[in-house]
Amino acid sequence: MAPTKMAPAKMAQIKERPNETAATELQKDSFVVIVYDNDKNTVEEVIMILMAATRCSLEEAEIETWEVHHLGKSVVHHGSETDCTDAAKIIRQIGIRVEVVSE
Repeated sequence: MAPTKMAPAKMAQIKERPNETAATELQKDSFVVIVYDNDKNTVEEVIMILMAATRCSLEEAEIETWEVHHLGKSVVHHGSETDCTDAAKIIRQIGIRVEVVSE
């Protein structure tokens, strides 16, 4: 059978299979920071510390703070173990219970 040319539009639809080694490396470095609710900190304090620790937007910090307050906890950051540990250390400074776990 002779090779045929594929239209450019069809070529754009073809996606490469992800590199399995890269995916495995990503899984090894996939950690999250979980923040738990408490009766000590104000909503404003939590929003400010999340923005400082994770460099997230005001909107994202507000959403995560709402989750912490209403659901009891929230995943507030994803990243490498070092990145998550650093963010958790900052959040802990104001007395919030924080956990870093592997995804």
